[in-house]
Amino acid sequence: MGLFLSFTILTLSLQSTAHLSISLILSLTLLSQNLTDPSFLLPPAKKMGKKRNWSWSSALVGAASAVAATAIISAKPKDPTFHLISIKFTSFKLKPPVVDAELILTVHVTNPNVAPIHYSSTAMSIFYEGSLLGSAQVDAGSQQPRSCQVLRLPARLDGLKLAHHGSRFISDVAKREMVLDASVDIGGFAKVLWWSHKFKVHVDSHLTVDPVFLDVLDQENTSQLELFLN
Repeated sequence: MGLFLSFTILTLSLQSTAHLSISLILSLTLLSQNLTDPSFLLPPAKKMGKKRNWSWSSALVGAASAVAATAIISAKPKDPTFHLISIKFTSFKLKPPVVDAELILTVHVTNPNVAPIHYSSTAMSIFYEGSLLGSAQVDAGSQQPRSCQVLRLPARLDGLKLAHHGSRFISDVAKREMVLDASVDIGGFAKVLWWSHKFKVHVDSHLTVDPVFLDVLDQENTSQLELFLN
């Protein structure tokens, strides 16, 4: 019964916030001390009068378990952040009313989590006035915990039909402000201690760029993380 209660306290502590780590430490210390004490298996009547001895091994086991549990609590997954730094054309072919263009998107990515992440290849979709202009390729890779890195994503805008949004595009060029939207779904897995969890991150970006010099004037990024525990 004492073993069952100790595991119950441990489970409740793991599901709570870091403020309950004190109860977790006490529970684990008592549990480890019970397991190393042979009188734990005796009936209550036979244990009466038996003096309990302090065990350093019990204390160390309890402390180590508490540290591991605290690490799990602090490892609550956080959304990675994406920030577009620049856009650079590598090829531009104008065949009115169609424009074929190739460009490089430089993106700054931050992993705020305490575990490294590994992600699969995907594509970022680029929209203008609700129409799909093209996509940028994101290669498979990984990123270390609590680190930043810069990704250079090749993008291709195939068959940009200016006839569909001709007047709006001309107006954007005149005022040197062009609004683009981009979205991407990145899937992968993160490993925390001995657990490996799959995840999927959906990122939406709302960008204002200078269509003449391709400067990024403003941007708003939102992300949503979905974690698969099984």
